[in-house]
Amino acid sequence: MAVTIEEALKYIYQNATLKSLKILPLEQALGYILAEEIRASHNLPPFDNSAMDGYAVKVEDAGREVTVNHTIFAGDNSNEELKSGFAIKIMTGAKIPLGCEAIVPIEEVTALDNGVKLPDNLKRGKHIRLCGEDIKSETTLLNRGQKIYAHHITLLASQGRSHIKVYKKPKIAIFASGNELKMHYESVESYQLYNTNTPTFFARAQELGCDVDFIGTAGDSLEEIHEHIKSALNSDLIITSGGVSVGDADFTKEAFGAFGCDVFFDHVEIKPGKPTTFGRIKDTLVLNLPGNPLAAALNFELFAQSIILALSGDEAKYIAPIETKMANNYVIKGGRRTLIPGFFDGASFAPYENFSPGMISPLAVSNSYIIVDENCELLKKDGSVKIISTRFSFNSKEKSDLITR
Repeated sequence: MAVTIEEALKYIYQNATLKSLKILPLEQALGYILAEEIRASHNLPPFDNSAMDGYAVKVEDAGREVTVNHTIFAGDNSNEELKSGFAIKIMTGAKIPLGCEAIVPIEEVTALDNGVKLPDNLKRGKHIRLCGEDIKSETTLLNRGQKIYAHHITLLASQGRSHIKVYKKPKIAIFASGNELKMHYESVESYQLYNTNTPTFFARAQELGCDVDFIGTAGDSLEEIHEHIKSALNSDLIITSGGVSVGDADFTKEAFGAFGCDVFFDHVEIKPGKPTTFGRIKDTLVLNLPGNPLAAALNFELFAQSIILALSGDEAKYIAPIETKMANNYVIKGGRRTLIPGFFDGASFAPYENFSPGMISPLAVSNSYIIVDENCELLKKDGSVKIISTRFSFNSKEKSDLITR
């Protein structure tokens, strides 16, 4: 069944559902998706403290000579009360003493034998960090579905969280099929090719935060493909390439059918990549991508990434475009929605010239792509386009229109 891009993505989000949870130590949680809401357990700072190395003073002593007979260091549990006519030397981060109204930095006082002379312009509350001014107790810090980045670790550590609940990373199994394919560590004959799709899928799935297994390369026979499918059925998603067109030796569809694969679509109205297929065998999703490397990689970016985002538990599970302008005029053969790779330099998008589905070189020099409407035959310089990055994630909680028209 042939579907539009929008229909294909609808099938994906209807069938790619969250998997199980686990609890991780904070040090291992980077890159995972949070499976619980996190609230602050206490105020930050937990007490009023000094923002400077200096002196705890009373405002009424401005311009006076005061006696200094004590120092409070960060970490001290001092119960001393500050009285008029006195100052207490204090270090950054130390709890301010009772009665302190301001902190005067060391460089703003004049040192005396038994104390210091204070400046004339003391301001109440100056250089005092108040309890809870950064984070108040019971404030929501992180929401379920947020991806954990390094600075989220900072936040969680500040609250003494040792473990958090996260979603397990999607488990992806990858294999290719085709007698003509060899892995990069094997020797090739003059009539054979290196398999570039599988290493590409493997690396990209890892970049997207998955646990990935390489099952191998199956020859063009039902028996070999059956064995590879059996080995992959404990995963959340199987990604294959090749064997999904109409060639005499394209056995992949038939092999998956033998396992009762429920096919949601087997053609997409898109170029390159029309024979892209999506289905499910029990709890395992299946994505068959074209064998041509550029077609496979671009369709991976659109469809495999959407599946992975849905499986991950990320609240921002929809691919979002970035609106920019064209760097130059670009002529397109209309009739079908087209994926066009290119380079976004932060100001404009330059399409890759003269590419074809079997190429790999456009992938290395491109960092994004656009999806052009079937009725569009010319993209004009400085005209608006919607790019989708292949080098960094830019996702949204809401669905976006991905098509450049």
